[in-house]
Amino acid sequence: RERERERERERERMLFQVGGQGTRPTFFEMAAAQQLPASLRAAITYSLGVMALRRPILHKALDYEDEFFALLMLVLETHSMRTTDASFSESLYGLRRRAVKTKLTKDALHANTTDGIQHSGLEKHQKVLSVVFLVVLPYFKSKLHSIYTREREAALQARLWGSGDERFDDADFVDITGSPVAQTRASDAELSSRAHVLKQVKKAIGACYPWIHAGHEGLAFAYQLLYLLDATGFYSLGLHVLGIHVCRATGQELMDTSSRISRMRSYERERLRGPPWLKKLQGALLTCMYAVLDYAQTGLIASVFIFKMMEWWYQSAEERMSAPTIYPPPPPPPAPKVAKEGIPLPSDRTICPLCSEKRANPSVVTVSGFVFCYGCIFKYISQYKRCPVTLIPAQAEDIRRLYHDM
Repeated sequence: RERERERERERERMLFQVGGQGTRPTFFEMAAAQQLPASLRAAITYSLGVMALRRPILHKALDYEDEFFALLMLVLETHSMRTTDASFSESLYGLRRRAVKTKLTKDALHANTTDGIQHSGLEKHQKVLSVVFLVVLPYFKSKLHSIYTREREAALQARLWGSGDERFDDADFVDITGSPVAQTRASDAELSSRAHVLKQVKKAIGACYPWIHAGHEGLAFAYQLLYLLDATGFYSLGLHVLGIHVCRATGQELMDTSSRISRMRSYERERLRGPPWLKKLQGALLTCMYAVLDYAQTGLIASVFIFKMMEWWYQSAEERMSAPTIYPPPPPPPAPKVAKEGIPLPSDRTICPLCSEKRANPSVVTVSGFVFCYGCIFKYISQYKRCPVTLIPAQAEDIRRLYHDM
């Protein structure tokens, strides 16, 4: 009976994970929420790249891709954490973050359940640290990855082509014309010391980043596996450090969130100070900002989806229109005319027009296209500086050897 009860509990846990009953999100919901920012970044980068073909000014945003996306996510995550107690992607899936308060009893320990875990609202420092884990740490990880990629490419180039004393992309060029010799030497020494320190830091990052990345991915995999097996309530190391569980939002919580947002916005409107016209202007700006933030989640995803769909539609239409437009190759240009004072061409094409014998070591004059013996045409062009048939000016450099004589 005890074994049957344990089996029933295991089945209930598996159904709990797959079916999504209760307030605990399933593994698939958490994975989808975690992968959404990366997918959104790829879509936004691709969209900006396509639009930059017609608006070159957008290339500046692509040059600072990490900073641009980090700033965008900072605004979205801060607003979402402030209003819904969840990240940007978690609120889209109807999830909320709750602080964990463990209060185990003897019955809970004996039954091996989670009845002693109590959830409460997030505190201010938990919201701030959540934004740091969601925005700041991924930004630094992206920068470290780019530095590691450049160092790996530089090391590969050094192995293939040899390493120089200084690479042009790492050097700093400063115009110090007209400065005293002592100042020049001091500037050079300062620049060389900075470049040396920067180079050593990049080498250290290149050596340590693979281990850091491997440790991070290993811990993430371990937490996800434990979450899937219902061995822990924390989906990631960051949530465990902050002491936060991700739960499904109930209908009452969604209503409370809406009323809390309304109270916050009305309070912010009451705090406006100044003349009536200034209050109206500030109120209009707040209304626009609220509208942008409210529709940022669905608006971003819907716009990217519509853009990709339109791009696919027009691309398939262009392929259909351009498929039948395959033209035959153009005909060759007409042969040059034989000059009246030029040497006549023999009826047999294998005969050299100069020596009237079968061609030996056939060579062509590129300015006219006629073929002669190499010795004959080289002597003629060196003396007369022209083609013997068409009398077109030619040089010895215009003679080309033919390896397939027809």
